[in-house]
Amino acid sequence: MELLAVESMTADAMLVAHKICPKAPPGAVEPTNQITSYVLRGVIAIMGLAILIGLGAIAGGRLFAMPHASKVGVISIAVIFVCGIALLVLPGMFNAFIGSGCV
Repeated sequence: MELLAVESMTADAMLVAHKICPKAPPGAVEPTNQITSYVLRGVIAIMGLAILIGLGAIAGGRLFAMPHASKVGVISIAVIFVCGIALLVLPGMFNAFIGSGCV
């Protein structure tokens, strides 16, 4: 008999939990969007700087006959492009996992 009571309590709790949708406090959306845009712009700036450093490594490696520097430059540019693709794909994946935000 106790098992049936526990099951009905968990079923009731699950029904209540499905109706809970967390919301940000009033006025929190604008600062959150601003911080997110600063972080995104910072990441894009760092990626641009890394591409310039990679190109510099390639040019310096060719100019000073250092093949390892050229290889590292090519690899770093390839990694930056993979990170750029991940920057576009991962937020959509996380939104698909999380859903609408309702528990």
